[in-house]
Amino acid sequence: MEYTAVVKRCDDWWIGWIAEVPGVNCQERTRDELRTSLASALVEALELNRKEALAAGGGKPHG
Repeated sequence: MEYTAVVKRCDDWWIGWIAEVPGVNCQERTRDELRTSLASALVEALELNRKEALAAGGGKPHG
């Protein structure tokens, strides 16, 4: 699956977010650090969303 990282420079900081996943946003001093942080935050958000969805559905994946 692909996601869109929106990245921009704001004074001495790089800020960015993942367009498709609300709440996944980061701020770092370098663009490379920002990309790493965004990737990590995305993985964490997807894992949390998955756990919450499984809990709401009875706790077991189907398929």
